[in-house]
Amino acid sequence: MGMTLPEAAWRRREGLAELIAALTVEGDDARFVGGCVRDTLLGVPVSDVDVATRHRPETVMALLRDAGIKAVPTGIAHGTVTAVIGGEPVEVTTLRRDVETNGRHAVVAFTDDWREDAGRRDFTMNALYADPTSGAVFDYFGGLGDLAARRVRFIGSPLARIGEDHLRILRFFRFHARFGDEVDDEGLTACQARANDLMALSRERIAAELLKLLVARDAVSVMTLMVKRGILTAVLPEIDAAGAERLQLLAAREAAAGVAPEAIRRLAALLPVGEAEAVGARLKLSNAQRRRLAAATDGGGDEGPLALAYRVGRESAVDRLLLAGEDPAPALNWTPPRLPLSGGALVARGLDKGPAVAAALKAVETRWIAEGFPEPARVEQIADAVAAQALALSSS
Repeated sequence: MGMTLPEAAWRRREGLAELIAALTVEGDDARFVGGCVRDTLLGVPVSDVDVATRHRPETVMALLRDAGIKAVPTGIAHGTVTAVIGGEPVEVTTLRRDVETNGRHAVVAFTDDWREDAGRRDFTMNALYADPTSGAVFDYFGGLGDLAARRVRFIGSPLARIGEDHLRILRFFRFHARFGDEVDDEGLTACQARANDLMALSRERIAAELLKLLVARDAVSVMTLMVKRGILTAVLPEIDAAGAERLQLLAAREAAAGVAPEAIRRLAALLPVGEAEAVGARLKLSNAQRRRLAAATDGGGDEGPLALAYRVGRESAVDRLLLAGEDPAPALNWTPPRLPLSGGALVARGLDKGPAVAAALKAVETRWIAEGFPEPARVEQIADAVAAQALALSSS
């Protein structure tokens, strides 16, 4: 008796049984594959469900339509149809084999051989299949043994697999950071030997992998290993041993403060001061991500955590406090208040509309922040004093 897939909540997902029934025309037509099988065997929550099938994509579309299941031809040339069940996507992909690969994208042909499909996947732990009905697990390349040993191992020759898709270098480290125990030497050596291949990839693909890696379970030690082996030197020369040490400090502070790891904050820790804008642009991060990255190392500020959160927003304040080695606790669950005073209230006190009111409002706000955001009654007193002072200056 081989391994069977343990019971898991995702297997009872609304509409999944109907989807499998629609694809199962003659027995062995559909299997669960990849992350959902791997993560269920590891006992971790499953986010994405993938189904591999012997049917050609056009047949998949027809079978799902006949069963009244919404089907979207998301990647039909590569064999992928997205079924929408219970409002959630499930990717249904035809078995494939690679015809030619050039480091960035593959030309594929369809096959009905499960082993051939498994052989084009990256790591043994990602090439496990499960029968949707019996739960029987199919393992063609020793993935179950590697999963038990928590070892990320390439299928076949690591050098050849990296040659097919250079992003596999970063995936090797990301999966090791998520699941790994002892690093696979052959894989590590190949990644180091081919590290310069990363230069051929789009910066968006590099950024997507790196940001996922940075929040993985073992990100700190894996990043340290990557720096030591020069994996990122060609594409991110700014990241060095000092950066890895800053990341280690930040991760310890996050844990101590009970703050969830955050990829952009952790990337900021890796970079020397002044490099955030260049790196954010090179990785083609979103404008919001670039702003957050650039602001993260601006220091904790000397007015205290609440004043900082009021001025720059809670998210950015927590980033800055953690990176500056200051306690973010006061700012964590605090919602910055609004100044309970309008310009009109100062006009009512005799000030002229325009620059005079704006300056007085700013002065009230500064004192209000300095006093720790007191109640509206106190703000009225501050407004009286500021207005009186402004009126005295303007009449002298």
